[in-house]
Amino acid sequence: MRYEPLSLSARGEGSGGGRRRSSPVLAAVALASVLALTATGCGSGDPEANAQASASSPSEGDGKITIPDDIRDELKEHGIDIDKWKNGDWKNWDRDDWLREAQDYINPIIEGLWDPERMREAQDPDRGVQDSDLSGDQGVTDPEPAPVDARAVSPTYHDKVPVAGKVFFDSPEGTMVCSATVVEDPANPGRSNMVWTAGHCVHAGRSGGWYRNIAFVPSYNDRALSAAELAGATEDEVAPYGVWWADWARTSDQWIAQGGPTGGAGAPYDFAVIHVTPEEGGTGKSLEETVGSALPVNFAAPAVPRVETITASGYPAAAPFDGETLYQCQDRPGRLSINASDPTMYRIGCTMTGGSSGGGWVAAGADGEPALVSNTSIGPVNAGWLAGPRLGEVAEGVYDSVSQKFAGQ
Repeated sequence: MRYEPLSLSARGEGSGGGRRRSSPVLAAVALASVLALTATGCGSGDPEANAQASASSPSEGDGKITIPDDIRDELKEHGIDIDKWKNGDWKNWDRDDWLREAQDYINPIIEGLWDPERMREAQDPDRGVQDSDLSGDQGVTDPEPAPVDARAVSPTYHDKVPVAGKVFFDSPEGTMVCSATVVEDPANPGRSNMVWTAGHCVHAGRSGGWYRNIAFVPSYNDRALSAAELAGATEDEVAPYGVWWADWARTSDQWIAQGGPTGGAGAPYDFAVIHVTPEEGGTGKSLEETVGSALPVNFAAPAVPRVETITASGYPAAAPFDGETLYQCQDRPGRLSINASDPTMYRIGCTMTGGSSGGGWVAAGADGEPALVSNTSIGPVNAGWLAGPRLGEVAEGVYDSVSQKFAGQ
């Protein structure tokens, strides 16, 4: 059985337009966003070409922005010249300059970068897939599940699955898209700014580093507009609850060390948590307050035989889907072991395709209430099933580290 991580690339902005799947990766964190790159109101209409650096406070006088020397120096320590970065240097994916380690993550906000058109481009199906097989699997693996047809969620999505949304990011292969879920923040109850997704949606794994321009759009295309209708849609229609940039991110060390663009290496640790901040400052409300809810995360989910059913949500973008519609699959899980020394993964029947990576898997907790127990990580080329990591001590450590980073904020 051949399988692959389920994120999706579109147009190769950083690599000459080539198309291929994004690499899975589980790694680490982000330097908090200390500045924004703000698109001006005139020029070519390209937010990258018109970007102008700004500090956290508004500009004054002649409109020029002064970035404090300590912030500029801190960025330079990470190889970032902000003047070059805002003019497109973020597209430089030279291996020697690609920030990789957990503490290296930097994601300056570029206001206006994720406009409706660019979001749509991130859903263009990628057909240049390289495959691996599962012939060397060890440990407990149940028979392959029967495919379960993904069902479209009826609009508005916010009324049905308010915690679901899309993650957009840039990689060497181009503009990419994944799915994600708003989760609770133990350190800030009722005011979470935390989002759960797959590790390969934030980091390229063993052969690369952190992806760039990572942003979350809750309830993307909330009214389920068609692709034709979205061509003329406003930003409010595409992103009704705004664009939220990842000012911090964390994934597992195992994913960073093992994750790759195809196959199952690192998949049992393919999870990530990002902390977000609104692109335009917003009203002071947290993400949880803005969307109205957040899911708890269960790091002690029952063994597979005791799980009645799991519901997976996501925005599949590879054929026969177009990436604009939220879908769900519901199935009783089985087990998938990639390596006997790694945790066994959950596996369900589901026909969702690339773009659904990172989408939340929800099951009833001990109290009977829904909780996040996994996320979409890998699936076969023929899209008959999905597999997601079991969330244990490593996942809890990733989650807690992000929560504690922003405790009391």
